[in-house]
Amino acid sequence: MTLTTTQTSPLPSTGTDTSTTTSTDFADRVATTRRYLMCRPTYFDVVYEINPWMHTDVPVDHDLVMRQWENLRATYLELGHEVEVIEGAPGLPDMVYAANGATVVDGRALGVSFHFEQRRPEAALFSAWLRDHGFPVTDAVAINEGEGDFLVAGLRILAASGFRSDTASHLELAAFSGLEVVDLELVDPRYYHVDTALTVLDADHVAYLPSAFSPESRARLAELYPDAIHVSAEDAAVFGLNAVSDGRHVVVPAQATGFIAQLRAAGYVPVPVDLSELLKGGGSIKCCTLELRPATPAA
Repeated sequence: MTLTTTQTSPLPSTGTDTSTTTSTDFADRVATTRRYLMCRPTYFDVVYEINPWMHTDVPVDHDLVMRQWENLRATYLELGHEVEVIEGAPGLPDMVYAANGATVVDGRALGVSFHFEQRRPEAALFSAWLRDHGFPVTDAVAINEGEGDFLVAGLRILAASGFRSDTASHLELAAFSGLEVVDLELVDPRYYHVDTALTVLDADHVAYLPSAFSPESRARLAELYPDAIHVSAEDAAVFGLNAVSDGRHVVVPAQATGFIAQLRAAGYVPVPVDLSELLKGGGSIKCCTLELRPATPAA
């Protein structure tokens, strides 16, 4: 498959060659095949303002949005991942941000309950798709916005509150998943979901913007991830942390050039993709990507 012209750099090999990295201090990073759910941006637009990035007076280039989204999907496919597509619905312009549609762990899904009424109808559509595709769904009671605020990192989930998801949802998440849930608090309204301020690179490594978190949360992250990558305010402001990693390849906004260099130095293979038009709605690569984690085989 040939990537469209919106790809900003050649797609690196998905083999074992690590010549694209610059560090010999890290063991080779290992990619694992993932299955993702994306929502086609047929109805994407900015018709209301529910985060600091949205401005109804700034027009959306609908053709460019579709090209950029299709390029992201093609990138995942070329990296060897599986991509499922849910179609959007009229009147739900933010449904393209599929990460907010659920949290899927061990072949089961925890549904969502959106903070803003404009997005609440999306919840039933995502839950219906998941049930139709073999994922049992537990309905949410407390407000949570899926993988926007719940990031799975190995045997723990980094769960944030502060702007969208309620802290009560963290208890639901722990009961649903059986995993350790780490409470984090967001304090900068520009980074209203944790997936805009933190990237899970693999089970043991993350990158984040320290100033997006409360002092207590920064201390907790420093304890859990002492060798984390701290990303600059400039790279965070282009949603550089709204990235997706398979453990080796990190699909990252092309504009986050400093973060891209940090990833190479840490032994990862950055795959830059331009999703700038979707930033007008307050989202980027991770926002458009819900991971469908399979059931863990019984011991």
